[in-house]
Amino acid sequence: GCAQVHGVDYDQTFCATMRPTSLRALSAIAYSENMRMRRWNFVAAYLQGNLENDEVVYCHAPPGYATVGADGRPRVCRIEKPVYGMAQAGRRWQRSLFPWLIDFGFT
Repeated sequence: GCAQVHGVDYDQTFCATMRPTSLRALSAIAYSENMRMRRWNFVAAYLQGNLENDEVVYCHAPPGYATVGADGRPRVCRIEKPVYGMAQAGRRWQRSLFPWLIDFGFT
């Protein structure tokens, strides 16, 4: 489940899903441009987005890392790219993908 708190560590969490007609359209474009479609990995696609410039996201340190600093304060990690399971990861990937689709002629 999602442990993020609204208003504290995330905002817009919307992500559109691909319809079968969109998949057929992308396949047709790939065919007409003589491109090869080798794989569809939508889980990894979430990792291709970018956080907004003013967006700061922190998470707990992963197992094996020190969770308390020398000064006794808890340590956290600052996220530089969206990660799978982060509430806004899908929206960030969508914002990276849409300009490319528009440049390619989709409206």
